[in-house]
Amino acid sequence: MNQTPFHLDRINRMLLRALRDDSQRSVAELGELIGLSASACHRRMKILEQAGVIRAYRAELDETMLGFSMSFFVEVTLASQNEAALDAFEDVVLRLPEVLECHLMAGESDYFLRVLCRDREDFERIHGRLIARLPGVARVQSNMSIRTVKPCSGVPI
Repeated sequence: MNQTPFHLDRINRMLLRALRDDSQRSVAELGELIGLSASACHRRMKILEQAGVIRAYRAELDETMLGFSMSFFVEVTLASQNEAALDAFEDVVLRLPEVLECHLMAGESDYFLRVLCRDREDFERIHGRLIARLPGVARVQSNMSIRTVKPCSGVPI
């Protein structure tokens, strides 16, 4: 799915940075921050939404406060890399709330998953009952994150 990048002028970049940093600001606050009227700011936001540059507005949740004390990065290798095998794996992964992210990879592993767990028993359940039983899985290698040094703060603009 190769898309042409949307042209971003200086004002669009400022608006996107402000939204990335705090999407709960009112349109009036955003406009004031970037030097636009509320209506002009709202128009730009709508254009960026319609173009697909802004896909959604979300709350950033604290994993630890919600009881998720362990984070794992799981490398998965499939027995076959044909289209049917990849599709079958992805169809199931998309329905697993325990898998926060799934990336098709180039390299030694076929997929790279990010999984949050409440404790060791939760990870054992997710690993043994979910990930290892995904369609076509030949090998699973898990790596536990000790600490997040730099969390994802959004796309650089």
